[in-house]
Amino acid sequence: MWLALAFLSAFLLGCYEVNKKMSLNGNAVIPVLFINTLVCSLIFVPFICLSRWTGWLDGTMLYVPRVPLETHLAVLLKAVIVLTSWISGYFALKHLPLTLTGPIKATQPVLTLVGALLIFGERLNLYQWIGVLFAIASFYLLSASGKKEGINFAHNKWIFLTVLSVMAGAASGLYDKHLMRDLDVMTVQVWFNLYQCAIMAFILLFLWYPKRKKSTPFQWRWNILLISVFLCVADWVYFYALSFPDSMISIVSMVRRSNVVVTFIAGALFFHEKNLKSKAIDLALVLIGMIFLFLGSQ
Repeated sequence: MWLALAFLSAFLLGCYEVNKKMSLNGNAVIPVLFINTLVCSLIFVPFICLSRWTGWLDGTMLYVPRVPLETHLAVLLKAVIVLTSWISGYFALKHLPLTLTGPIKATQPVLTLVGALLIFGERLNLYQWIGVLFAIASFYLLSASGKKEGINFAHNKWIFLTVLSVMAGAASGLYDKHLMRDLDVMTVQVWFNLYQCAIMAFILLFLWYPKRKKSTPFQWRWNILLISVFLCVADWVYFYALSFPDSMISIVSMVRRSNVVVTFIAGALFFHEKNLKSKAIDLALVLIGMIFLFLGSQ
């Protein structure tokens, strides 16, 4: 069950990435990210109110329980980690092809895997190790694809930000597994979104707004709302998958990166990106890796 949920989350995450790219092209990054966090927060605020002042959600998966201060601080830390990943990733996505950033981010579970082995004592079988090796190989081939478009992996700041986003994302995945050992899905997702919104409001008002005329102007696009919708549903399914006692964060994280299929197709159809043949080989390696992970988890 948790593996099927991971694949569903991957598809929704792919739709999120596509709408994010559409929203960021020629647009200001910080306002887009703030609106994203604001809409996500507004989606979950009613669940807090209904849980506090009515009995409608009692006993359901949508109930938001009262939690102590230390729990709020733990979720706040997750918000900081995720925003580090998002801010760096948003700026990188604005300046790099979707068919390049997608496969790079698909290698994020490799770092998550190392952490899962060291921290949680997870162990992979032969099929799962084969899947991981295919994912690692795809990253090295991606550097060759990038050079064809004049992107040097070693000296490009947008590639550096993509890698930073991947590293912070891996740390977030490991932290998620830690949080989901003791907390329920709604506690993590609801407060995580609210704290993200508060942090982004500070960044928007005090860092971006005073200097807005010196940077890319903000343009409203309806895709910005779709970012939030797809992300909220994808994250809820993801957290629910991790709530299963036998779930493995190393596998869930790897499967979620199969969203690269959606982003690759969108990059070809909507953004008319280049060097699709060589990138298709990289994508194929990622997909083969996903198949082996699936077989190893049966």
